[in-house]
Amino acid sequence: MTRGNAAQVKVHFKGKEDDFVIFVDSIQAVKDWKNDKSVPLAQVVSGWKVFCTHKQGTQGILDGASNSALENEFGTHNEEEVVKKILEQGDVQSTEESGRQGDRNITSGPSIAQGY
Repeated sequence: MTRGNAAQVKVHFKGKEDDFVIFVDSIQAVKDWKNDKSVPLAQVVSGWKVFCTHKQGTQGILDGASNSALENEFGTHNEEEVVKKILEQGDVQSTEESGRQGDRNITSGPSIAQGY
């Protein structure tokens, strides 16, 4: 897992019933695939997982899309066919992660009970 200022590129597909998201390697990889369909999808998609956001756009909680959700939206639950449709019809978005988040040192401060 990358830490720091790593770009995260995803493709968002707004469906009739739900919103779907897949992660891709880069914007350029998606453009190359759209221009030349002989490029293997494995060089475009970052992990073979289709996520749904329960109508929360790209910012919602990402849950793995069920076969029935894929079947209802795309007419198939074959992930390769679904990924192709999302790549063709979805919106590519890139976000910049700003490093790690969370508590840095929980041994000092109000989150630790002081035993006096």
